[in-house]
Amino acid sequence: MESKFDLSKHNINVKTIYRNVAPAKLYEEALKREEGSAISSNGALVVSSGEKTGRSPKDKRIVDHPESNKHIWWGDINIKIDSEVFKINRERAIDYLNTCQQLFVIDGYAGWDPQYRLKVRVICSRAYHALFMHNMLIRPSHSQLQDFGEPDFVIYNAGKFPANRYTRNMTSKTSIDLSFEDKELVILGTQYAGEMKKGIFSVMNYLMPRQNILSMHCSATEGKDGDTTLYFGLSGTGKTTLSADPRRHLIGDDEHCWSDNGIFNIEGGCYAKCINLSPEKEPEIYNAIRFGTILENVVYDESDRKIDYDNASLTENTRASYPIEYIPNVKIPCMGGHPKNIIFLTCDAFGVLPPVSRLTPAQAMYHFISGYTAKVAGTEMGVTEPQATFSACFGAAFMVWHPSKYAELLAKRIRENNTKVWLVNTGWTGGSYGVGQRFPLKYTRAIVDAINSNQLSDVNTVEDKTFGFHVPTACPGVPEQMMIPKNAWKDGSAYDKTSTHLAELFKKNFKKYEGGASKEICEAGPKS
Repeated sequence: MESKFDLSKHNINVKTIYRNVAPAKLYEEALKREEGSAISSNGALVVSSGEKTGRSPKDKRIVDHPESNKHIWWGDINIKIDSEVFKINRERAIDYLNTCQQLFVIDGYAGWDPQYRLKVRVICSRAYHALFMHNMLIRPSHSQLQDFGEPDFVIYNAGKFPANRYTRNMTSKTSIDLSFEDKELVILGTQYAGEMKKGIFSVMNYLMPRQNILSMHCSATEGKDGDTTLYFGLSGTGKTTLSADPRRHLIGDDEHCWSDNGIFNIEGGCYAKCINLSPEKEPEIYNAIRFGTILENVVYDESDRKIDYDNASLTENTRASYPIEYIPNVKIPCMGGHPKNIIFLTCDAFGVLPPVSRLTPAQAMYHFISGYTAKVAGTEMGVTEPQATFSACFGAAFMVWHPSKYAELLAKRIRENNTKVWLVNTGWTGGSYGVGQRFPLKYTRAIVDAINSNQLSDVNTVEDKTFGFHVPTACPGVPEQMMIPKNAWKDGSAYDKTSTHLAELFKKNFKKYEGGASKEICEAGPKS
């Protein structure tokens, strides 16, 4: 089944090239050639990403070029590399790929809206990587593949081969290098497949705002009446759980854009965490794991090939990659109208934030840039105080422009479409972690249902004196004493003190964004 597909334009001259072959063929090649590959009892392909079981953000580089550098938010997230070093690393990757007996090519699309989609080509040496991108990109039809033409962006995945650590600007044997001018992504020294997924997301996060399109790290659902809701939230806030609603259609679970036409998913698949996965907690994801799905770095029983989803001995970042149509209530094509509601999810371990608050457009921009949640510190250090976590735009690691660019686009879209924005706390009530309790999931679901059914729009609200947002005083299915957080605390003065402390953490974090944010955004933060 050799292919004569020509990669000479990419300076690659390998005889055997498999382009967009069936998952079954990729299974065969992985099992024959790739250590750690196996078929699980549910038909998924079990693979190993080797030494790296997660992304390497400190090894990600963007070429500093006059055409694009004025748009890029340079710093610890977007780290500069010069064009000469990029060329050296690309040459190293191509040299490695030319030594391989066979290569895999996946041609697909990023973006479901044909007006804005990006044609992406992936060139790689591992069948695992080809199947991963077969799942994660939007799969072209046979006729679309015949007429695919030249790609808009190319990924050279030479992850089995290390970067030269003595090359200028290198920090390790891993290097993920992005050039917007060359329209290329080069991967060396890591076989973790998520680098390709997030690399394309970074590309869309650069290209889309140039066309006044908002790119977003969020999930999206659609109701029976065509009403669309977006869910933003960092890990542990409940984004995946709350967007997996059998009464609503899933548009996508992770990456979207908002244009004049409405919203569209960037991806053709899902990349779900599967640590502690169970059919009771997340049946849609559990049942999506079958033939064609990749299970990354999981542990399985050698005798019956059943997966031990609770086993984190290789990594806690176990993942499942599958085509989005494996979710039964998915909407194909993965596009929707302008969102009626936006929900910012936060797990506030301080127990200060209300279970639900209504945000003004300016407050929405402020909290979007802040991207707040809180986690409980590790007990091995003897610390039980909650720790605030902030990630701009709820996905700072993938944002290319200054966060205010995305926030201003968000505010523009909100105002144009009269979209309501809500802050929903899935964390603690009645006190901070260790004193209070976490909001029961049934109450959070009731709040989300009330938002989606428009039941909170006309409810009486009170203004939070510290943060300034409007807090509904009642919600169907939620005890009234939980709606105003101070009322749920036994010690009102302790609540005031903790609320002031959290407000100060917000203000301290936001100082780094004040230079690029408007006065309106800066004034939408905490009052005290």
